[in-house]
Amino acid sequence: MHLIKSSKVKLLICSLISINLFASNEAFNEKIISDKRLENFNLTKEQIEQDSSKLRKDWINPVTYQYKKNLGEEYETAQSIISINQPIFQSGGIYKAIKYADSTYDYASLELDQQKKDLITQALNLLYGIEKTNLNIQKAKYTLENAKIDVNRKKEQVLNGFLDASYLDDALLNLNSTKHNLVDLKYKKEELINSFNNISSQDYTKFELPVFKIFSEQEFIENNIELKKAEANIEKKGNYSYMTMAKYLPSVNAFYTYSKYHETDYKPGTDKENDQTFGLSLNVPFDSRTYNDVQSKRIEYLKSKLNLENSIDDEKTFFKTKLEKISMLDERLQITREDLEVYDSILKIINEEKQAQIKTQSDLDTLQNSQKIKSLDLKIYEIDRQMELLELYAKLH
Repeated sequence: MHLIKSSKVKLLICSLISINLFASNEAFNEKIISDKRLENFNLTKEQIEQDSSKLRKDWINPVTYQYKKNLGEEYETAQSIISINQPIFQSGGIYKAIKYADSTYDYASLELDQQKKDLITQALNLLYGIEKTNLNIQKAKYTLENAKIDVNRKKEQVLNGFLDASYLDDALLNLNSTKHNLVDLKYKKEELINSFNNISSQDYTKFELPVFKIFSEQEFIENNIELKKAEANIEKKGNYSYMTMAKYLPSVNAFYTYSKYHETDYKPGTDKENDQTFGLSLNVPFDSRTYNDVQSKRIEYLKSKLNLENSIDDEKTFFKTKLEKISMLDERLQITREDLEVYDSILKIINEEKQAQIKTQSDLDTLQNSQKIKSLDLKIYEIDRQMELLELYAKLH
């Protein structure tokens, strides 16, 4: 469901059916993010690519150029030396170094995707919050109308001696509280809009809220970005563990050195000849810290595996908790629908009694306002339900 332009923020009702998660993830359109924030994400992505490319080449030693000028002899001599000492076999360490660079890139890319999605989720949450506040403002206005009707009714009853003045005082306090609540809600709306403007450079009214639908636990686990990050971390730690071990195993290096002597200002030439050496060397490191270093990295690798198992349990619990919250909201929705049916039946009776001059217009207005408040409650619960589903979709990749 795309985020598209609209005259106002609208909320569409969702149903309990399984859908294509990737199509629904289109709701997380990055156009909602300001250009400056997107540029920052793009620069971070480019940095990840450069860091990964550098890491893939870390096993390649640099070619060294050295220029030497000897001032301690009778005649000055100058010499250029080009040398390289490059490992060509490290007991599998070179291959694992390249794999480590790839797995580091995968992990960093997932983390960046998660950061971007978290920001979009925050923006969508604010849009839901704005719409919910709009509905609460409408509720407060209907409540205010009822409070005014109640004050007028109590005032008339007190003046006619049917009620004590304390009842009127309570009604006035309730009216005052309702007015303050309306002021607070209007401020809250502006606060939410300002928070949204910190994320997006476009007006909030240009976006339509997406519709999210329930999906299975299996889909949630298979597409969970936290678990994908945990799997990428296992791959990264595993490659790094082997790299550490390979560092203490025998390796074969190819070396090459070329020396060239230069003429100086004080002597037209030199009897020293240019020289070059090349060959292979076998290196066998002996380090008292080998076991500790290897074991430490191995433990990190084993911990990453356990972290995945723990994360799976955490995400399953999270999914279950959200489903229970959604189920609770569904019950509230059903109760509210039943209440609206009761209001419909009562309003018919009140309307008939008003026509028969048994009930007053204020009685009818009060009940109609209460019915409208219930209708708004229905929409608010629907928004609450969408916000719970948003938290689930925010964890998908």
